[in-house]
Amino acid sequence: MKKLVIVLLVQICASFIMAQSVNSDVSKRGTTAAEFLCIGQGARSMGMGGAFTGVVQDASGLYWNPAGTAEYEGANIFFDHTEWFADIKYNYVAGTYKVPGFGTIGMGLTFSDVGDIPVTTISAPNGTGETFSVKDIAFSVSYALKLTDRFSIGFNPKVVYQSIWKTSATALALDMGVKYVTPFDDAVLAMSISNFGQKMKLEGNSTIVLYDGDLTTTGNNDKIPANLSTDEWALPLIFRVGLSYSPLHTMLNRLILAADAVHPSNNYEYMNVGAEYTYNDFISIRGGYKSLFLKDSEEGLCLGFGIKYGLVGNIVLNVDYAYQDFGRLEYVQKISFGVNF
Repeated sequence: MKKLVIVLLVQICASFIMAQSVNSDVSKRGTTAAEFLCIGQGARSMGMGGAFTGVVQDASGLYWNPAGTAEYEGANIFFDHTEWFADIKYNYVAGTYKVPGFGTIGMGLTFSDVGDIPVTTISAPNGTGETFSVKDIAFSVSYALKLTDRFSIGFNPKVVYQSIWKTSATALALDMGVKYVTPFDDAVLAMSISNFGQKMKLEGNSTIVLYDGDLTTTGNNDKIPANLSTDEWALPLIFRVGLSYSPLHTMLNRLILAADAVHPSNNYEYMNVGAEYTYNDFISIRGGYKSLFLKDSEEGLCLGFGIKYGLVGNIVLNVDYAYQDFGRLEYVQKISFGVNF
């Protein structure tokens, strides 16, 4: 079974790379729907510049690499809040639980917080008194399993939903990944594919218009109900290969170095690099650089820190914060909370 799974994943990855190699000089920016699926989850991951495919173990792995959740013993509840641009906010809630003898199951929910937006028209530029909103939602159920003491695999099927005004679109997608602890000083090699699924097409009452079939004549029905045609748009398919290594790991000090090579379907290839230093398994300092070698990228330096605190018994609280420079778009911030028990 393990060999079969590995062969299938390699074939999928190879097919994806070959397909994307055609017209590689075209970035394809702005050609996919549900762009919120490209926003990484977890302040720890942002603090490390998004180099997290081979590092992740908690419930944020449902986004980065579902296979990473297989290594976590017990249960983990995770909450992440993102302060995005233009007062847009994103929240992510997830939980995983390792069932002895079965594997790790999990659930995750991502949703936006845009607020009410006033409706304006040419005749009412100050507003009509109506409001509308925009919604981005993704709900997933995951399963991960350690096939050996060094090799893990995970799957994360999900439902993606978007709406604006009176139109909406829904799609089914799948994330999957593998994680392998190599015999080379326990360096970790990992791969993941995210958002492999259906296309999205906005439909609803907002596309209904009144149409006059013949403007040259009078007396005919000039208010025929008609539907405006909308196109289908693919989800942002993302292929990641991650490598992480811990050159320093003692009772008081731990250092993790990580790098991710990323191949998205809606942009050029790029790399994320990051590092994390932890003292006494209590406080962590992180730094990284996102979208390295990406042409015309506004992303860059990432910084963060985290605190791990034992509460009662085996209950542990993790609090993390991250800051990311976004060039002309200034910056974004993340704060995450995790409870392990």
